[in-house]
Amino acid sequence: MSTLTATPETPETVPAAQDRPAYRVTGRRVLASEWAKLWSLRSTWITLGLGLLFLVAFGVIAASHYKSNLDSGRHMDRDFATATAVSLSLFGTNFAQLALGVLGVLVTAGEYSTGMIRSTLAAVPRRLPVLWSKAAVYGLVALVVATFGAFVAFLVGSQIVSGTPAAMGLGHAGVVRSLLGAGLYLGLVGVIGAALGALLRSVAGGISVLVAALMLVPGLVSLLPTSWQGDIDPYLPSHAGESIFALTHDSTTLSPSAGLLVFLGWTALALAGAAYRLLRSDV
Repeated sequence: MSTLTATPETPETVPAAQDRPAYRVTGRRVLASEWAKLWSLRSTWITLGLGLLFLVAFGVIAASHYKSNLDSGRHMDRDFATATAVSLSLFGTNFAQLALGVLGVLVTAGEYSTGMIRSTLAAVPRRLPVLWSKAAVYGLVALVVATFGAFVAFLVGSQIVSGTPAAMGLGHAGVVRSLLGAGLYLGLVGVIGAALGALLRSVAGGISVLVAALMLVPGLVSLLPTSWQGDIDPYLPSHAGESIFALTHDSTTLSPSAGLLVFLGWTALALAGAAYRLLRSDV
């Protein structure tokens, strides 16, 4: 009669908690994560390319139109008659702000539409570092792209209008400040877009509010009585932003430093609203 011998099973050893590698959530790692996510999206490359194209192409077109009208002796409206190489080169800013602002909305609201925000906040439970990192990473990218585009548009446009009353060079007073101001303005527009995306958690909603704030509200204010317009108009986001990179100013516009402070206030307000909702609402 054979006997069955049971071989005792050796229990699997579970590594102690202290033997596991420790992973800490740091600001640098959150920034690196947001940087990787930003460049992994095809929309990033497309929309940044469009923003750069709008800024350069429309600036060159405006300079060419000015030169053509001047050479042919055709009548030019007041805006073109008093134009400078800077104002002509930055003609595409209004179009570039839409592309860069829309991408800012996509950076944050896109994660809510796909549900990826749950994984992001599970990895970073404190939440606010996610918002700050998204805004900082995209704002810096938008700033670099916009500043590069502003200088390219000016260098090309100034060659086109060379020898005309609008001719200017980088050495003229205020030119470099205006070009850097345009890049800063568009970078902050990108931050506002990211904040609106986090606040509204909807791509369509964020884009709608962004377009309304930058383009529709100034048109509505122009319908108000003239006495009211002077008190409201300079402090609107778009007009305060324009004063940052405008080469000349008058009594109806803010100075570059005042315009920057006002626009920073609008940016801070959008970020504060996004931070409040991120902390108070479930995803």
